[in-house]
Amino acid sequence: MEFKFILESLLFAAQKPMTPRELRDVLGAAVEHAEEAKPFKKIKEEEIVASLEELDKDHAQAGRSYRLVCVAGSWQFVSLPEYAPWLKALVGAKVRPPRLSQPALETMAIVAYRQPLTRAEIEQIRGVSVDGVMQTLLERGLVVAAGRAEVVGRPMTYATTPLFLEYFGLRSLDDLPAADELRRIVVEKPEALLTVEPGLATVPPEVLQAEPANRAKAGAETLPYAESPAAAAVAQASEPEPST
Repeated sequence: MEFKFILESLLFAAQKPMTPRELRDVLGAAVEHAEEAKPFKKIKEEEIVASLEELDKDHAQAGRSYRLVCVAGSWQFVSLPEYAPWLKALVGAKVRPPRLSQPALETMAIVAYRQPLTRAEIEQIRGVSVDGVMQTLLERGLVVAAGRAEVVGRPMTYATTPLFLEYFGLRSLDDLPAADELRRIVVEKPEALLTVEPGLATVPPEVLQAEPANRAKAGAETLPYAESPAAAAVAQASEPEPST
């Protein structure tokens, strides 16, 4: 019995995506039910991943209507987008949250590439206030408070969540498109908070809304992110594939 087909049977029967560690735990527990399960009791996670990737290639070469994918570190079978009309007729059209706006995508990309970072640092890169956008990302569960920065005032820092990886269909943050331009921008740490509420902008509103030339004099930086390859890549990935 080939090991990859054992994994295939588990993923087909599972009610949720499974991580390599969860699969390993099931393989270890299977020895209580059958002698033939003993050879797989202490198998390593690396071997499980290798077998899953081989299984993925098998399904792709066979031209099936579904694929085996890894999203946010968990493996699952998903149907291809072109079969969505028939699947909707079978299970009904699910109410999906509205797509992220362009400002939300830009802010989301900044957090993804530079995390953890404060709201003020995000505003230095974008050049505008992000209070409303950040609230949307927090409510959608795509961003979470990750701690506090080691600067005066200890403002809150933000990072992406596993739901972010699921939303964009990423296995891990390493699968993000290259954005060297975004990583090279120097963000200055604020010397002191200028607001009474923690975690809010440390750059005065009149500076955020000023012209680029004036904003540069005030110490804030401007990034033409909308013209960068990362913006296009993230925008294209904003529509996740339907899954079964």
